[in-house]
Amino acid sequence: MGKVRVAVIGCGSISKHRHIPEYAANPNVELVAFCDIVTERAEHYANQYGAKAYMNYEEMLQAEKPDAVSVNLPNVLHAPVSIAVANAGAHVLVEKPMATTYEESLAMIEAAKKNGVFLMVGHNQRLMPPHVKAKEILQTGKLGKVLTFRTSFGHPGPEGWSIDGRNSWFFRKEEAIMGAMGDLGVHKSDLIRWLLEDEVTEVAAFVGTIHKDGTECDDNSTCLLRMKSGTIGTLVASWTYYKGQDNSTVLWCENGAMHIGTHPEDQVIVELRDGSVEKHRVGAMATNDKQTASGVIDAFINSIVTNTPPSISGEEGLKSLNVILAAFESQATKQNVLIK
Repeated sequence: MGKVRVAVIGCGSISKHRHIPEYAANPNVELVAFCDIVTERAEHYANQYGAKAYMNYEEMLQAEKPDAVSVNLPNVLHAPVSIAVANAGAHVLVEKPMATTYEESLAMIEAAKKNGVFLMVGHNQRLMPPHVKAKEILQTGKLGKVLTFRTSFGHPGPEGWSIDGRNSWFFRKEEAIMGAMGDLGVHKSDLIRWLLEDEVTEVAAFVGTIHKDGTECDDNSTCLLRMKSGTIGTLVASWTYYKGQDNSTVLWCENGAMHIGTHPEDQVIVELRDGSVEKHRVGAMATNDKQTASGVIDAFINSIVTNTPPSISGEEGLKSLNVILAAFESQATKQNVLIK
């Protein structure tokens, strides 16, 4: 086949730092269109890559008929735009969280199936080198069963990342629907499911807005998770780590412990009960301040080129979203919530 003709809907920071440069670096891609309600943003990239600029995604889909599309928009738009893209016959890469409700997610999955296209969710934590190495170690069996864990993702908030700063949609409840949990928490629910090859069955959570003035979006969450295997652990998401950003996971296992992302150079540290210590330098995880290739774009394009369904599928995205939705339900009901 020829090059995959790609369009990007939404030209904010995630497109600027990840999607667009990674598409541009992929030899199998031709960037054909950019769409944003801020005309200047779309025109900037269209001029840079010899593509066309649009303000209306439906017009763009009809005129360009792209093979694949990145949907990088406020959370509330993920489902309707992804469904429109699938109905136009294009493969969909949607940013996380894939949607804001269970029903929306099912509709996205169904639209992709009906139109014979792939639906992939941008859960990049699975592809970060320290996490890939950690799973590789777990699969050797040397650590035995994972008994307990903690996984955390926190930074100062999207005002330092979003192209619109404090005026970003991230802080507008009607567009974001969920705050730190949709931004960061869903990354960690996806990671822990994938890393442990296990499913979350029960959630108890505190979710709230404790410091970001002028928004109803949650800025902090602490959750207790029970896995199907019986493993229990905590998941933390925060927009108020003003000093000391964190994207780390610690697993306490039958035969020792594994620390992931807790040391700036030794990204994976294994401490066994016999006293031995293994240190692995496999490359740092991408941060808002220090960008590295996410691997998401290459995985998406490889799925299309090889006609292989993406491993980070809509079904996977839905399972990770369900954990976050259960956390909000737990906060609202003040009860533990079971996930079927």
